[in-house]
Amino acid sequence: MNVRRTAVTAGRVLAQLRADHRTIALMLVVPLVLMGLLAWVFSGTPVFDAIGAALLGVFPFIVMFVVTSVATLRERTSGTLERLLTTPMGKGDFMLGYAIAFGLMAVVQALVTTAFAVWVCGLDVAGSLWLLVVVAVLDAVLGTALGLLASGFARTEFQAVQFMPAFVLPQFLLCGLLVARDRLPDVLRWVSDVLPLSYAVDAMKSVTTSAAAGGDVASDAGIIVLWVAVALVLGSLTLRRRTA
Repeated sequence: MNVRRTAVTAGRVLAQLRADHRTIALMLVVPLVLMGLLAWVFSGTPVFDAIGAALLGVFPFIVMFVVTSVATLRERTSGTLERLLTTPMGKGDFMLGYAIAFGLMAVVQALVTTAFAVWVCGLDVAGSLWLLVVVAVLDAVLGTALGLLASGFARTEFQAVQFMPAFVLPQFLLCGLLVARDRLPDVLRWVSDVLPLSYAVDAMKSVTTSAAAGGDVASDAGIIVLWVAVALVLGSLTLRRRTA
């Protein structure tokens, strides 16, 4: 991988995003709407404080997964990727450039969504607010990395969206949001222990319920970062020049 080529790729993707107002709205507005609806539905109850933080990580994860997988596939089906790979740019440069560009968008998304959840919706956070933002960013970057990986297996944008149930829904069901992970059947608990979204939800819960959860959050964050790295490496290995 080359730093300059990676930076050029990231800059090109950011320029495309800046001109695509609908995609920016999807990344920034949709999580706000979902958090607002959640707070409204459970207004006057402790439910929002109990699950709001976890969903603060889940919503950006899902949005970034969909946006990244579709955007990457579009590069391939349009022939852009094939033209880029005839230059000295490698697959690793392409993947990392995309990850950096969408990672920067994830930072903005996490800042906006966290501020909205805490100061508008009234989410109660026992731990550090900056730590909540860091975990939210990691969750969004995780969605980006898995979206890049999923795009390598799809041939059309419709198929890329269809991969969401395969990549996202099992994690949503087993991450401990609906049923505590220690109450799952043994086999499902073992599967849950492998899936990255489980650690994203655990980290969010730790931040909101304890003011001294730094060690637990660091451990969960380390696993998320490892998953991001693995997904990017696998994505670069499975990336095809074009879709037949």
